[in-house]
Amino acid sequence: MAIRMKYILIVLFLSCLFNCKPYHKTNRIYKIQARALAKTLRQIPTPDSLTHPHWIGTTNFNLRKPNFVIIHHTAQNSCDSTLRTFTLIPTQVSAHYVICKDGTIHHMLNDYFRAWHAGISKWGTLTDLNSSSIGIELDNNGFEPFPDPQLNSLIRLLDTLKRKYSIPVSNFLGHSDISPRRKVDPNIYFPWKLLADCGFGNWYDDTTMVQVPSTFNFLQGLRTIGYEVTDSIAVIISFKRHFVQDTSRVFNDRDKKILFNLLKKY
Repeated sequence: MAIRMKYILIVLFLSCLFNCKPYHKTNRIYKIQARALAKTLRQIPTPDSLTHPHWIGTTNFNLRKPNFVIIHHTAQNSCDSTLRTFTLIPTQVSAHYVICKDGTIHHMLNDYFRAWHAGISKWGTLTDLNSSSIGIELDNNGFEPFPDPQLNSLIRLLDTLKRKYSIPVSNFLGHSDISPRRKVDPNIYFPWKLLADCGFGNWYDDTTMVQVPSTFNFLQGLRTIGYEVTDSIAVIISFKRHFVQDTSRVFNDRDKKILFNLLKKY
């Protein structure tokens, strides 16, 4: 009987080891890679270095910190699917945070590390958003509303990141904002106004009395905000997806009023 009980306990232990902590192996890989980066940082050049014979160490430096937050939807049907995607080496994609529908926040990468979430992107003069941003993925297939628990967790996280890294209000963006030709996330169901009301991202004021000059160049206006306007149709759709929850291809008078008003905030 004792032997049988011992066998059962071993089976339960092994079952818990592989089922209770499904990311045990990937967490170990993360630690190995993080230690490797730390080792690189500890390799302090010396004045007599052959590669840098005139090395003089400055006294003024710190870690590079993130200056943007890029919001995505996962385009998958469960949090578990996304977590698995981000822990498989062949996928070559990652994010700093994943927020599930129930509000659970999974922190997957140190904020100072460079995640692979933005891809080919541009905002203003920046062409490598991965190197200056934090990527947040929301569990959502792209065609459904975002539940309150998820949004509440997002807002709490954004508040922490904004204060910790002094991220400017205008630097909270969507993936489609920085990659209008490739991406649609977080798509038209995402409540950008709610975030703007909380201090994360700019929003326009009442445009009832706004008078747009007849000479107003809306593409130039979009470029001023930060959009890449090489593909005019793509950028129009991206702007309207963000600010009017619409994906039509025509930039009408309403849209011009919104843009003209927004320019005052940049």
